[in-house]
Amino acid sequence: MKKGVVWFTLICLLVASMVLASCGTSTSSPTTTQTIISTTTTTTTTATKPVSTTPITQVTTTSTSAATGNWWDKLGNPQYGGTLTDYSPLSFGDWDPYISSSLPNIMSGYMEGLYGDDWPVDPTTFDFSTAFRPPDYVTGLLAQSWEFTGPGTYVVHLRQGIHWQNLPPVNGREFTSDDVVYNFDRLYGGGDGFTKPTPFLATSPMVASLKSTTATDKYTVVFQFNTPNVEYILETMEPLGSETGMVAPEAVQLWGNLNDWHHAVGTGPFMMQDYVSDSSATLVKNPNYWGYDERYPQNQLPYVDKINIPIIPDQATALAAIRTGKIDVMENISLQDYQQMQKTNPQILRLTMPGTQGGTLDPRVDVKPFNDIRVREALQKSIDLATIASTYYGGTCSSDPLTLTSYSLKGWGFPYAQWPQALKDQYSYDPTAAKQLLASAGFPNGFNTDCVADNSGDLNLLQIVKSYFSAIGVNMTIQPMDPISWTNYVRTGHKQDALAFRSSGSLGMSYQPFRQFIRYQTGYVANYEMVSDPTFDAFYPQALAATSVDQAKTILTAANKYLTQQEWVMSLLNPSSFNLYQPWLKGYAGQSYAMTGGSSGPMMLGYYASRFWIDQNLKKSMGY
Repeated sequence: MKKGVVWFTLICLLVASMVLASCGTSTSSPTTTQTIISTTTTTTTTATKPVSTTPITQVTTTSTSAATGNWWDKLGNPQYGGTLTDYSPLSFGDWDPYISSSLPNIMSGYMEGLYGDDWPVDPTTFDFSTAFRPPDYVTGLLAQSWEFTGPGTYVVHLRQGIHWQNLPPVNGREFTSDDVVYNFDRLYGGGDGFTKPTPFLATSPMVASLKSTTATDKYTVVFQFNTPNVEYILETMEPLGSETGMVAPEAVQLWGNLNDWHHAVGTGPFMMQDYVSDSSATLVKNPNYWGYDERYPQNQLPYVDKINIPIIPDQATALAAIRTGKIDVMENISLQDYQQMQKTNPQILRLTMPGTQGGTLDPRVDVKPFNDIRVREALQKSIDLATIASTYYGGTCSSDPLTLTSYSLKGWGFPYAQWPQALKDQYSYDPTAAKQLLASAGFPNGFNTDCVADNSGDLNLLQIVKSYFSAIGVNMTIQPMDPISWTNYVRTGHKQDALAFRSSGSLGMSYQPFRQFIRYQTGYVANYEMVSDPTFDAFYPQALAATSVDQAKTILTAANKYLTQQEWVMSLLNPSSFNLYQPWLKGYAGQSYAMTGGSSGPMMLGYYASRFWIDQNLKKSMGY
């Protein structure tokens, strides 16, 4: 037995002993259930109260609603008032959807998109813990309803009576279809003086697929696409990303851009009050917000008076803050911290969440030796995924190797249970067979290589992989880089000549299935493995031409199977993530991107934070 395997075994025993030592009382976790999309047309209508143009005047601390037999009655009656405290590990950068898609989630406190999550849905039915929202669970926000009136023709009817916040330069005027058209024209270069798409969307398929955006009356917008594929259009129109936030045309025309928090204005439930870089951000309730709680239709939103987001770079400090009741929620913590919190602070509630993206080790498949599939297969077969899952991840994730589409998206992709045995064998742990594959590829004694690693990723896991490679004669040197340098070197510059690593890889994606086709398209900027394969390239146009969801699913399954057979990347599993929250935070169920105030990506902070409430009596009784 090689030294590397012995060394790894010792690591696993150590990790296992640490996991066992830190375990306390077990805690049940919510089950995620995905619903298969089976319709080709979606029309959603959500009833709301007439819009108020006067400030909220509730003076009582509790709702007068009696128990109705609804599942949410167990949470108690909503209360107005109090402060919801999240935290951010980083200061906030860009503030304008035109500048970047990687914007702080805090922006959704004051900006809104056309769509939201279906708040009344029971979390045991669908808990919104993944970034993928089937149309069954998407509801209208600024949009009242939507429909397809012909191939590629998507019509959105806006909710009437919504007003911009009473801030300059819009000063509370009504939100209309012209605002929607302006936002899409600005992002995609479709008119209103904008002739080119914003740079970060320049390679987006939306640029080519969206033909026109037209306001046919004050509250109706017609989108015309080049594809008849209903699922693709819904995914394109209903993402949670920051580019969906509506900005006021007058604000852009006055200031040129909105990359200054002082220019923050929207239609949302909160308004920016203050931001101090490296310190904190504060939002206060919009007294004229149009929205009402779908669970309690008589209750105008938001419930809390304020959202406070201290900037806490050190996670140990953040953990201390949630222990002492200074913050209300903490997401994406480590397994070890999760288990320790269970032991030391059992009153803090805990959630185990599905991973959003699996880890991978990514070779340059256009250069030797990684252009030989036998070498790629040998590397995969040298990694004992089952042992990593049971020891390093403490049995909290599946040991199945991943395909492009997450297994949590039921009905989509290519689940491991459907793999033929020959393909399962291709991914099975077998160091002897791995050595034979290397020998047949011309490397009987292995070879030396290097790996450019994003140091914000799990470098301990990478060390374990290194030991597995060593056992078959592949000696890997790890070159850590900070995330920005890694992105410039690997993702943008394609300067690596061997392997690349970051914890969130390109497999197990849990967001829009159709966007996943793009990842390995020839010439795509994030295709840093430099895959160029005509067979795989053909799947995307086939999918766009699909005329039914079932047909689209079949094409996606074929694409997943083909990618898995090619082994363009090494699968390193999809670890679970772990969230903590205070018992007085009501309504929180780990909804994906509900908080994470400082992270980039999907924006749902304002939507959920306006519907969460603080049980102030419980908080006081607990001594906080």
